[in-house]
Amino acid sequence: MTTWAKPFTLDVPEADLELLHKKLELARLPDELDGAGWDYGASLADIKRLSEYWKTSFDWRKAERKINELPQFTTDIEVDGFGSLNIHFVHQKSEVENAVPLLFVHGWPGHFLEVRKMLPFLTAGSPDHPAFHVVAPSLPGFGFSEAPGKPGFAGPQYAEVFNKLMISLGYDEYVYQAGDLGHVVGVYIANLYGHKHLKGWLSNMPIYRVPTFFSNPLLFLEMLTAPFNATLKAQFATAQRFRTRGMGYFILQATKPQTLGYGLADSPLAVLGWIYEKLHKGVDNYPWTEDEVLEWISIYWFSRAGPGANARIYYELTSGNAHGLFEGTSWTSVPLGLAWFHHEPVNLPRSWAHMLGKVVFESEHESGGHFAAFEKPEAIAGDLRRMFGKGGPAYGVVPGKDGYA
Repeated sequence: MTTWAKPFTLDVPEADLELLHKKLELARLPDELDGAGWDYGASLADIKRLSEYWKTSFDWRKAERKINELPQFTTDIEVDGFGSLNIHFVHQKSEVENAVPLLFVHGWPGHFLEVRKMLPFLTAGSPDHPAFHVVAPSLPGFGFSEAPGKPGFAGPQYAEVFNKLMISLGYDEYVYQAGDLGHVVGVYIANLYGHKHLKGWLSNMPIYRVPTFFSNPLLFLEMLTAPFNATLKAQFATAQRFRTRGMGYFILQATKPQTLGYGLADSPLAVLGWIYEKLHKGVDNYPWTEDEVLEWISIYWFSRAGPGANARIYYELTSGNAHGLFEGTSWTSVPLGLAWFHHEPVNLPRSWAHMLGKVVFESEHESGGHFAAFEKPEAIAGDLRRMFGKGGPAYGVVPGKDGYA
């Protein structure tokens, strides 16, 4: 660990806890149509149950102590044109000296703790599989990282932050794992820092832009066969359902995040409803406990920049929804792995993922959803072991770091 990275201990002021409980006590709930269930959004019964538990039973200090068992740090990263940002991260080193450096990046509405369940699998040394030194930062504006202070902090800037973070920790070459917006950041890292620094990566939400006749004529022509191709037809149907029924959050956060931010910054119930709807819908029958949900929501509520700041990432990545998430990126030859999970709601035709880069590894998981690292930590860790281990297609991509004990 470099000397300038400061150890971080989470310690929410007692006054902030008291304010949370006061706001929960005074909160006003909306009505709900009879039989609406989840069709209109987060169900009233669930939000009532969770808000009552948050107010009367959830022990934040217990959760805080557990979080503080992780080796956390903060450091200042200079970003071209944006000055210095103080970045929070977990840095869990393996006892295996030549472990492979791994950068794990969460998305929205995720956070750095998504890596927690994977750490024992990833850092474990063995003659049979590789070990990893794991770095899991909070995205700028999320969790306990400082938020950018002016507009224009987009894909290249997120990539710059994390590449500089890895280099500052002594990892000039590293591998990467992510889904959701972490996947988007990974595309930018591969484009800007591929091969020199990023040596390989595994995505569990491998989306990319829609192919056109000029960008990829073969995939474009393949789309025309969808009415006669059962697999492709089903994939298009899944994608269309999400586009028409599941993307309201994206449009709002990509166009008017400030308007949304007033409610999120002031109301813990707004944060709970806004995020829990995604936690509920994104998983594959995962049995959420109240403590898991409320630890997750509390990280957003107590976040350094406040619970309204994180929504701006969608605006910045799309310039106010003026273009797609992958503006200016293209195919790269950095070794890429694709992890397909059965219940991933953002599910485009699988052939499109090959527009991202040089696909060297694919895995199919019959269960698991959007929050794969949290739901199926052994599955993601297993994919990383197979991809970067002996006999794997990306074995030895980081010179001198095979990860074996």
